[in-house]
Amino acid sequence: MHYPDKPRPGDRVAVLSPGTALPAVFPHPFDLGLRRLEERYEVRAVEFPTTRKLGASPAQRAADVHAAFADPDIRAVLTSIGGNDQIKVLAHLDADLLRENPKPFFGLSDNTNLHHFLFGQGLVSYSGGTVMTMLGRDGAMHEQSARSFEAALFGSGWFDLEPAVDFTDMNRDWGDPAHLETEPPMLPGTGWQWHQVAADSPPVEGRLWGGCLEIVDFQLRTGRYLLEDAAYDGCVLFLETSEELPSAQYVGEVLMCLGERGLLQRFSGLLMGRPRAWVFGTPDDPSFRAAYVEAQHAAVLAAFAEYSPDVPVVLDVDLGHTDPNLVVPHGGDCRIDPAAGTVSVRY
Repeated sequence: MHYPDKPRPGDRVAVLSPGTALPAVFPHPFDLGLRRLEERYEVRAVEFPTTRKLGASPAQRAADVHAAFADPDIRAVLTSIGGNDQIKVLAHLDADLLRENPKPFFGLSDNTNLHHFLFGQGLVSYSGGTVMTMLGRDGAMHEQSARSFEAALFGSGWFDLEPAVDFTDMNRDWGDPAHLETEPPMLPGTGWQWHQVAADSPPVEGRLWGGCLEIVDFQLRTGRYLLEDAAYDGCVLFLETSEELPSAQYVGEVLMCLGERGLLQRFSGLLMGRPRAWVFGTPDDPSFRAAYVEAQHAAVLAAFAEYSPDVPVVLDVDLGHTDPNLVVPHGGDCRIDPAAGTVSVRY
């Protein structure tokens, strides 16, 4: 796997919408995220034709991806947000162009599609760091997100992930710019849960692969963009679920399919993101939230107990759709040390 060269302060970075162009609908958090990107990280954000073009075709979005990667003055590619049909974009991508013009690519959720495509070209990319959610967070960026993003954007060494000091999976109305002035209410951090480990369990190390579980399911169902099974030998699987709140049964079924295919057994460990347990527009029901998280945990643990009982499983890592959002290198190196209770990634 090849780590693309990193930008430096003053460089130009692309901001694209290869999923859904929600900046056209909710410009306020997007513009705030762009401002923080330029002011805090001192890079120059460059938008492309479909960044704010709602309803752009897959071919048009792919053209923006090509243009951003091919431009020698663009030093990294960030995404505005996710979506639900980016898999259609992949058929229009020129693999040779992307492989010959490697750039650090940042995104989560639907952008798992592009992460898998880049993995197939031998390129490390970065899960996390979307402009509207992480950079455009109400009030201020979460400091744990900000440190992780800065290390991933500019750095190249090992970085220790840490359990969230506090967290939330609830967002407010993006249509009301007044919310941008104050930080969201937060919940106390719960730490990580370690399973299938003992006091003398040795560290494991491997390349990270995975992302949003629902998009991994897309890949399983199409079968077009997965590699030969042996390509995943020794990788560390990381997964997280979206704001659509997939049921524990669905999560278990996706893992079952990975197991029946023989893939689940090839991974050397699992980092499972903290389940998002609330959907916008519904009441905050603590009993529902607790039951939803417990059920998802049980489904994950049951699948690994059946198909891969000898690898470490770490639950409630702050990956994906919750806040803070820790950036991890898709295809990059990860080290899980059960004895020390640490998880490190190499940016």
